[in-house]
Amino acid sequence: MSNWDNFTHGTGRYVIYGGKNGDIANDHYHRYLEDIYLMEALGVNSYRLSISWARILPKGRFGEANHAGIEFYNRLIDVLILKGIQPFVTLSHYDSPQELEDRYGSWLSPQSQEDFAFYADLCFKTFGDRVKYWATFNEPNFVVQLGYRSGLFPPCRCSGPLALVQCSEGDSEKEPFVAAHNIILAHAAAVDIYRTKYQIEQKGSIGIVLQHEWYEPLSNSTADKLAAERARSFTFNWFLDPIILGKYPTEMENLVGSLLPKFSSKEKEKLKKGLDFIGVNYYTAFYVQDCMYSACKTGMGSSRTEGLYLKSGVKNGVPIGEPTKFSWFNIYPNGMEKAVTYVKDRYNNTPMFITENGYAHAQEDDPNLTLEEDLNDSKRIKYIVDHIEAMVAAIR
Repeated sequence: MSNWDNFTHGTGRYVIYGGKNGDIANDHYHRYLEDIYLMEALGVNSYRLSISWARILPKGRFGEANHAGIEFYNRLIDVLILKGIQPFVTLSHYDSPQELEDRYGSWLSPQSQEDFAFYADLCFKTFGDRVKYWATFNEPNFVVQLGYRSGLFPPCRCSGPLALVQCSEGDSEKEPFVAAHNIILAHAAAVDIYRTKYQIEQKGSIGIVLQHEWYEPLSNSTADKLAAERARSFTFNWFLDPIILGKYPTEMENLVGSLLPKFSSKEKEKLKKGLDFIGVNYYTAFYVQDCMYSACKTGMGSSRTEGLYLKSGVKNGVPIGEPTKFSWFNIYPNGMEKAVTYVKDRYNNTPMFITENGYAHAQEDDPNLTLEEDLNDSKRIKYIVDHIEAMVAAIR
């Protein structure tokens, strides 16, 4: 069982929309052949998939591998390749075995690094002859913020004013930095194993995927411009700076240096293995107001341990982009161009993939639409076209 299985089967605040759980979602497990047929018909040449850690190793390194889970991924990968579709595999997409949470607190313990390395090694050995693109983690910046600060995601740990729900335990000021540190070192351990044991023979690449909101300064003031950079440092650069540059961002060290765990000499050496590519998940953007040199109201990002900035989707009542049904999601294609240009410049032109981008549509808002009407989703088409054009502009 994964931590998300445990989460979606909970009671009270843990019950998800409609009282459902995650046991059967789009049922890819049983319908993968149909899904791949649709991919082939669409002309898709690559497919980003995630392996469920708990499906492969239900007890982590403390128990036997689940051969039924391994065989499912073998079949999936084999059929993808048969159809000319390149598998792009993520090792950890939010979930981890509940066993590790129960034994030692999962990402709050250095033991999590050993477990992730053990799991990654098994995946490289089992699937690496066919998989040429590996991502260690998907959006670990969200994992630590939502799991250990706000408490919205498992393991639902939080405390004090940063908590968005009532948690039974946690420390929103300290635990996000501990969890992030262990995830960064788990990434480094997996990369070290891949480079040392597998990469020369398997000829693949390995990287990490991060969520990258773009941040625009609320005004042209120096304070707001610095706040926008702090926002990037406390979200995106938080993970990539240690992996690529060998240290936490200066903005973080200046504000929360005493809370940041230190890298040992041995760990710094392992971090030098870095990565082969950066995966960028881009959806939207926010305005950012300084909270370090100016008074500002309490909100997202405004505390010291978040970076002392206040983010908002509006400026003087005007949204940063076309609004959607979701309060956090305004459409801002220019942010795509700015985000990838920023990553290119900061991280020495490291190869990059756009690993996620898309438009959120709340179907229940229009329940009377026919299937044909619902498929004619012109807003989604425009969103995708506009963001592709933003990418073209960035490449130029």
